[in-house]
Amino acid sequence: MFQNKNVALFVTGSIASYKSLTLARLLVKNHNQVHVVMSDAAQQFVTPLAFQTVSKQHVLTNDFASPDPAVIPHVYTADHADLAIVAPASANTIAKMANGIADNVVTSTLLTITAPIFVIPAMNSHMFENSATQRNIETLKQAGIHVMDPAAGFLAEGYSGRGRMPEPDEILTYVNQHSQAPTGPLQGRKVVVTAGGTREPLDPVRYLTNRSSGKMGFAVAKAAQRAGADVTLIAANPTLEAPEGIHLVKVQTAAELLEAVQREFSDADVLVMAAAVADYRPAEVVDHKIKKTADNQTMSLKLVRNPDILQTLAPTKRANQLMIGFAAETNDLIKNAKKKIQSKKLDLIVANDVSQTSIGFNSDNNQVTFLFGDGRQVKTPVESKQKVADQLIEIVAEEFKS
Repeated sequence: MFQNKNVALFVTGSIASYKSLTLARLLVKNHNQVHVVMSDAAQQFVTPLAFQTVSKQHVLTNDFASPDPAVIPHVYTADHADLAIVAPASANTIAKMANGIADNVVTSTLLTITAPIFVIPAMNSHMFENSATQRNIETLKQAGIHVMDPAAGFLAEGYSGRGRMPEPDEILTYVNQHSQAPTGPLQGRKVVVTAGGTREPLDPVRYLTNRSSGKMGFAVAKAAQRAGADVTLIAANPTLEAPEGIHLVKVQTAAELLEAVQREFSDADVLVMAAAVADYRPAEVVDHKIKKTADNQTMSLKLVRNPDILQTLAPTKRANQLMIGFAAETNDLIKNAKKKIQSKKLDLIVANDVSQTSIGFNSDNNQVTFLFGDGRQVKTPVESKQKVADQLIEIVAEEFKS
């Protein structure tokens, strides 16, 4: 458990505020200095004196009552914090954080902090599930703020749901796990992973796409993160939730994917192209829904070719960068994969037969053959996509060792 840290503990308006007294006590017990900042609403549930007694520190409740005119309280607290915990974090405070609003001492201090921030939501289940709250939480995650999932159970309203503040010891465990410096064979490396299937619009209603679920790419991103890498996941139309701590970039079309990959690959160590990219797109996208007519029994679409992302990147690839592709094939698996590794100048290609439903699109399992630039081949058994991803990252780590 972390020790000897200056912890800024932000308490906002929720009945769960009483749990924060125990959290403060546990932090102090682990030899941390705890500086509590309370909103006006939080003070309706628990007094500042209670937190002052537990923390043995002055509690910040007002930015305009500093005994020292040379000190701006919210800036001083922010500048001296090693980490910040917002517990409980009300829906109101989360919304303000997501939109950069600094209208009280809590939000002003949070907007000033440069240390890691951990948000512990606590609210009614309907408030938590509201689309606005979910958007705000996603915004915080995109900004690199850690957001702990609330617990499910009996709520203050008298019924059960998800929105309870987790227990203080669970919060401490979560903060400890996510505040440690990453370690692993890819520590200090930037890994860019693409996932999902692109969509090429035909009109405002229809688009051309493929059956990719994104599961393989998300598994690779998770494996790279566990290996200590700084991971950027570029996801085409994702339906999965990215692991916390991974920088998620959402795109729709092949053109958007190309732009994002070019931007992120410039300073990356590794690119893993697991996304299923449309080879063609409609030559024309109309601005209205294409209607059928009584005398029109057929419709012809003119398609134009999309740029090949890996071939586009090949001339810019540095000697110390690894570029890895995927070959999703329905026939002549190895033959087609060999052609791709040569034409795209890849260090490695992962070939998988998507004609088999048990290991194809949307499946949780996979079986692949790793084809190396020097001609080596390694075939895996049928196993989970996460295990395949772990093996791929082990290969990447070994490449850097050599």
